[in-house]
Amino acid sequence: MSETGGLFSYTVGTIDAGDPIPLHLLPQGCGVGSDGALWLRGQKVSDLAREFGSPLFIYDEEQIRARARELKEHFGGDVAYASKAFLCKAMAKLVADEGLHIDVASGGELSVALSAGFPADRIVMHGNNKSLAELKLAILAGVGRIVIDSFDEIDRLEELVSEKRPVKVWIRVTPGVEAHTHMFVMTGQHDSKFGFGLMSGDAEIALDRLTKSKKLELVGLHAHIGSQIFSLESFVKEVEVLAPFFTSSGLEELNFGGGLGIPYISGEPAVDFKDWAHSLKESARASGIPDTARIMVEPGRSLVGPAAITVYEVGTVKEIEGIRTYVSVDGGMSDNPRPVLYDSGYEVFKVDDVLARRDRRVTIVGKHCESGDILVKDGQLPVSTKVGDYVATPVTGAYGYSMASNYNKVGRPAVLFVNNNGYRLVLRRETVSDMLALDVD
Repeated sequence: MSETGGLFSYTVGTIDAGDPIPLHLLPQGCGVGSDGALWLRGQKVSDLAREFGSPLFIYDEEQIRARARELKEHFGGDVAYASKAFLCKAMAKLVADEGLHIDVASGGELSVALSAGFPADRIVMHGNNKSLAELKLAILAGVGRIVIDSFDEIDRLEELVSEKRPVKVWIRVTPGVEAHTHMFVMTGQHDSKFGFGLMSGDAEIALDRLTKSKKLELVGLHAHIGSQIFSLESFVKEVEVLAPFFTSSGLEELNFGGGLGIPYISGEPAVDFKDWAHSLKESARASGIPDTARIMVEPGRSLVGPAAITVYEVGTVKEIEGIRTYVSVDGGMSDNPRPVLYDSGYEVFKVDDVLARRDRRVTIVGKHCESGDILVKDGQLPVSTKVGDYVATPVTGAYGYSMASNYNKVGRPAVLFVNNNGYRLVLRRETVSDMLALDVD
């Protein structure tokens, strides 16, 4: 099946091992120039890497905005961007511009959103262990909703909040739905550090306690069953399990969280926002949730993940005859820990020869002092790939920079936003001076 994606057409389906990179995995604004190189909205990607250095995160800003508008089209204004996927002031401003809400999960994320001028009443505050300082900041800022995650948190909030200025809260409910995803990103099962268990009766106890509170105004429920979920049936099950509790509670707001999966490699499926919205709304209606209920979602990965690539420079090529060819790049687990944490798969391609056959099996590794510092295991690159070339991994807009570290004192990469009018640096590269500034002599 042939479809149009950004500046080129592509074929959806399984590719042979040596075929060029599946172009539908690249940001929508990408195209291949007459020179065979990758371009993004009028910018030659290798030129950007030479100007700003590598590793380098490059985001298609226009694609993020388009996907934000698509979410609004199908969910209305009841969409909160899950900022843990990727957050900086420029990203927070973009989300605000597009009229979405934003969810944060720490005082740090809250501070970034506030420093970007994000409207406090459109912020949702998460966290399974919010400190007193974080709660004080949220209350002082006037965040729209605080998602209560434990009985201890109820105690803390009761101490901090004045009856004269009650705070609007949600209960985070653990529905007992085990999504089909990696165990480390499952959150809705009974055995979870998050929320009040529905089956255990804790959710009912929390509901009763908060309903009687004069300081905390309970207005809704929140649930989240995990991340990188492709099966809409998992979300339907979430709705069906939550519906009786929600309808009996008399509350008006119900947030089903996020977790919609995105394709990282050839052959993985893609779920449209339209289908996700339709599935949630239809199952809510069928489960008896009134049409007057405010249904919200919190996508993160599915909004920003497909919109970025990470560019690396090849430093060494090491062939172990009959075993493996290692291609070492100037980043690694410090800028993308997902392969190490979740055994996540990625594609890789040569930036200045996009359509070349990738007929050499390689393992892309980083520069860190760990044998497990692997970015792409058994990937494919052209035989011509050599030291000094730029290679890139697509679909790195979520949980790359946000989970980055400076392990081995390797600085975090710079981040660029590219749009139809040019490009801009939104996060500069972390320097040794930045790291030394934390040292106390």
